[in-house]
Amino acid sequence: HRGAGAFVCGESTVLMASMEGRMGEPRAKYVHTVEHGFRDQPTVLNNVETWATIPVILERGATWFAGIGSGDVSDNPWGGSSGTKVFSLVGKIRNTGLVEVPMGVPLRTIIEDVGGGIPDGRTFKAVQTGGPSGGCLPADKLDMPVDFDSLTEAGSMMGSGAMIVMDDKTCMVDVARYFVDFLVDESCGKCTPCREGLYALSNTLSRICRGEGRPEDLDFLEATCATIQDGSLCQLGGSAPNPVLSTLQYFRSEYEAHIHDKRCPAGVCKELVSYTISEEKCTGCHACKRPCPTGAISGEKEALHVIDQDKCIKCGICFESCRDDAVE
Repeated sequence: HRGAGAFVCGESTVLMASMEGRMGEPRAKYVHTVEHGFRDQPTVLNNVETWATIPVILERGATWFAGIGSGDVSDNPWGGSSGTKVFSLVGKIRNTGLVEVPMGVPLRTIIEDVGGGIPDGRTFKAVQTGGPSGGCLPADKLDMPVDFDSLTEAGSMMGSGAMIVMDDKTCMVDVARYFVDFLVDESCGKCTPCREGLYALSNTLSRICRGEGRPEDLDFLEATCATIQDGSLCQLGGSAPNPVLSTLQYFRSEYEAHIHDKRCPAGVCKELVSYTISEEKCTGCHACKRPCPTGAISGEKEALHVIDQDKCIKCGICFESCRDDAVE
């Protein structure tokens, strides 16, 4: 059965409803799919990654497989997070693609050793794990083991196995807004906490990114996230607040800078940004002048360049292009 691409149909009861030709909406979990699943028949659901492990388990044995990773097999052969896990490694990292590692390896191993680290001389800022509903983890979590319990405890999740790496030019408030907006579009709208709560989060985060945030917005975000988590029928809503809560937990100072100082520290939110060129750092190399789409930058070769604020559309191309960090 070929799916129609709806994100919410990754949830088990929604998936089965859509395969039956009904609208992709979840149902209450007290009705178990192993008793009443696809077409009201007892149904077992596994994903492709699970099926892919079966041949090697049959060949080498369950104990051998359970011994891989961070599972404690002394008392319980299925304890902990055993086996390997496939991750989609993307974002601000040298080596992108699918990687397979043992459960429990540190985040640092995946990002720095397997992924090759952050390109262009930038520094690591955060990694989001688990897909659009995952949390964003900061640099001080790099030595954390990647397993189910550790990720959940840190405010994220294993989820789909996605890892999006972000460098120091990333605005974490904008990141939270981006993923919430995605989830607003993908929510099926059946339950009120998810439907209305995500919309309220989106509006509030957008205001903060525009420089219109208020101090009480932070309390509102946290309270709304709790309501969405507690009241949603499926895990799209149950996990949707993760990007907001994790960025509030680990990058609260960025929210406060947007609200109190009307400033985006990463230089991403256009309404809060103006670009200037440092007289001390500018070498007049034209690296910022050439790609400017509005011709807002003037200056001779090997001489100080200047940005015309009336022509500048705050696209950030000059900021990205400057090799000397002269654009501020």
